[in-house]
Amino acid sequence: MSRRTESKYKINRRLGVNLWGRAKSPLNRREYGPGQHGQRRKKPSDYGTQLAAKQKLKGYYANIGERQFRRLYEEAVRRKGDTGENLIELLERRLDAVVYRMKFAPTPFAARQLINHGHVLVNGKRLNIGSAKLKDGDTVELRQKAKEMALVLEASQSSERDVPDYVEVDHERMRGRFVRAPKLADVPYPVTMEPNLVVEFYSR
Repeated sequence: MSRRTESKYKINRRLGVNLWGRAKSPLNRREYGPGQHGQRRKKPSDYGTQLAAKQKLKGYYANIGERQFRRLYEEAVRRKGDTGENLIELLERRLDAVVYRMKFAPTPFAARQLINHGHVLVNGKRLNIGSAKLKDGDTVELRQKAKEMALVLEASQSSERDVPDYVEVDHERMRGRFVRAPKLADVPYPVTMEPNLVVEFYSR
């Protein structure tokens, strides 16, 4: 399991963007990075721009580990079509991403924890692996205990974000369906994601 060893909001400040578009982000108060050198600004090199694009995409999906992210990229390369679009599709098929998209959790980190603790059913069976890839038409439902959690109820009623059209969800039953894999333009990122720069980074 991938472990986050730092505050998720430090990721925001280091990258200089409000990754999840949350009102709680400290970036809303301080736009510079953390630490004593955080206020220094310099124009990034091409490598720096590509690296930042990779770190932004990795960070958004609950700070995926480098080895795991690299494997996703390699799978995207093997598939037909645009590698950047393939990478986004693979990321959005992850169970933790789908639970987050269905607004069963307030953040991708909370979605992963909900799954790890065994609160999520896929096609009626418990699945506790956040990186598991869903197929078109798979159903996702929370177990009864999770349906009553304050964190889940608060997330489902939040107006911070909307449910995208590539998933369907019934918040009364806390049950949803992964309809189809999205294209980059379909994904409601609060900030601009540039998978083409990620491809350039790994293609060097």
